[in-house]
Amino acid sequence: MPTTRRLHLVTEDEEHRVSSLELFFDLVFVYAITQTTQLMANHLSLLGIGQGMAMLAVLWWCWCSYAWLGTTIHVDHGIARLAMFAAMAVMFLVSLTIPEAFTDQPGGLYAPLLFVVCYFAVRLLQELAYLGAARHDAALRRVLLRMLAGLLPSVALLAFAAFLHGPWQLGVWVIALAVDYLNVYLAGPAGWRLNSPAHFAERFGLIVIIALGESIVAIGIGIGALPMSWLVAGAAICGLALAAGMWWTYFDVVAWVSERRLSRATGIERTKLATDSYTFLHLPLIAGIVLVALGLKKAFLYLADTEHHHPGEALHGVPIWALTGGLALYLCTLSALRRRNLGRWNVQRLVLAAALPAVTPLLEHVPAAVTLVIATGTVLGLIAFERLRWSEWRRQVRADHP
Repeated sequence: MPTTRRLHLVTEDEEHRVSSLELFFDLVFVYAITQTTQLMANHLSLLGIGQGMAMLAVLWWCWCSYAWLGTTIHVDHGIARLAMFAAMAVMFLVSLTIPEAFTDQPGGLYAPLLFVVCYFAVRLLQELAYLGAARHDAALRRVLLRMLAGLLPSVALLAFAAFLHGPWQLGVWVIALAVDYLNVYLAGPAGWRLNSPAHFAERFGLIVIIALGESIVAIGIGIGALPMSWLVAGAAICGLALAAGMWWTYFDVVAWVSERRLSRATGIERTKLATDSYTFLHLPLIAGIVLVALGLKKAFLYLADTEHHHPGEALHGVPIWALTGGLALYLCTLSALRRRNLGRWNVQRLVLAAALPAVTPLLEHVPAAVTLVIATGTVLGLIAFERLRWSEWRRQVRADHP
């Protein structure tokens, strides 16, 4: 293969599809999400939830970096392929260290610092591959160097936090993330390249599916090796219906509209739209799904573990707030995506998002199975209402999809 084909930018006239290597890379991210959910499940407190959300924000920045890279260059060609495999190896180490990223276990390597070192290696590999591909694009190289300049202080703060504990440690993590995220946001869209919007939108749609898959996996993990019962079987179907409803609320219209707007935009407007709708707004979307997965995981433990819980026991505390709060965050973000792409909010989703936390104190007094039915019924009821109320508009949107 000629050298010019090993690391080169995708041009506007190329048909660029999601490669099998990118999907392979996402498998490591699947494991990282599972580890993050387990991290919060092992520390059911506000601090534990904060640590899990901060961890998700770090992982999201890793994944987004490679989503942009895979849209801009051919990652399955030549040197870029080797860089992706190297990133996968280090990313897998990041995933393995997640349970100890905040609190090191006795013996072995000091995991909090190892996590930071591996995270920096993953980000640096992406920067180097990007810079190599942009060797003839001065504008892109400038923006990549600005990203690297913002990454260094962020990593330094994370390294400092590795030797702290409790709320102080989480506080430094938040500052480190703010430095990195604000660096990207304030730098603006100028200089970036996005010649394949369909590929870009597909990458983010696939990661939403991966996160929804985590909510289904959480059901199985919640049950574990515990005996099956009719109550558990019925609740499992209900949990799957909830995941399916969340899929529907995103992919039936939101994903279509977002991709159409991205495809029709040009130049700086396209990269600005990609940054807002995908890089930033998809983070709370994924966070909402992960929180719902945590709530489902604990709900099914209550239903299946009859030795420690009775069938009528209510889900309470952090787990139920994770379930309802995660669902509310998911619906709010879907409405925000509509606002960004169509210029108006989805009022019924915002109303439902406000109602869920409001009724949570009442749900702490009903059986966990009933809470699960209510959450599922709420999402399915929303879908039914929107199908009836906006059926003609929905048909026009889908017919107008490029």
